[in-house]
Amino acid sequence: MASDLLEKEKVEQTTDSGDHDKFSHYVRKSDQDEYWLTGKPVSALCGKVWAPTSDPQKYTVCPSCKDIWEQMKP
Repeated sequence: MASDLLEKEKVEQTTDSGDHDKFSHYVRKSDQDEYWLTGKPVSALCGKVWAPTSDPQKYTVCPSCKDIWEQMKP
């Protein structure tokens, strides 16, 4: 059983570390504005924190951000 747990942890760590970089993310407009003024990293709806430097239109939308956004709509 212990080996099954270790294998699962390895897979999750590998997936989590790279997948966020393959998506564009939803952030608050105020956070985005603050980034452009101060360089302070932004926080996406899914929890990713980073300094956006690439064109978000080159990537598909993060599924986690999209789900959270859709739940927020009235």
